[in-house]
Amino acid sequence: MNLKEIKELIEIVEASSLSEFSLKEGNLEVSMKRNAVVSDAARLVVSETNREVPVEEPEAEEDTYIMSPMVGTFYNSPSPDAVSYVNVGDTVRKGQTLCIIEAMKLMNEIECEYDAEIVSVMVSNEQKVEYGQPLFKVRKI
Repeated sequence: MNLKEIKELIEIVEASSLSEFSLKEGNLEVSMKRNAVVSDAARLVVSETNREVPVEEPEAEEDTYIMSPMVGTFYNSPSPDAVSYVNVGDTVRKGQTLCIIEAMKLMNEIECEYDAEIVSVMVSNEQKVEYGQPLFKVRKI
């Protein structure tokens, strides 16, 4: 498991209602717990052969997630040769297309429901996505 996969796992767990999560893969052990007393932000400690390393600090409270409304395949552009609909740091307006999710051979444009800034794109182009899976972390404007 690489650092990118761990960061994606953190973002998925942060977007969920889980209070505790742990995963063991070979000699790598990842565990996350929400601190309900201080805030609802998750803190992560990764231990590999008894070594603890803090990985991520709590996110800003104004960040929110745009979730997948369906199961399908995520596309970040209208065609393989075209530029991405949005990139990290872009400002998007209400009604602007963020991506396409293909489901049962139908291309469904996913639009932003409010003005926002893209903080993170949480899935890769052509990645399979599930209903309710976080696609983008955004900051409402």
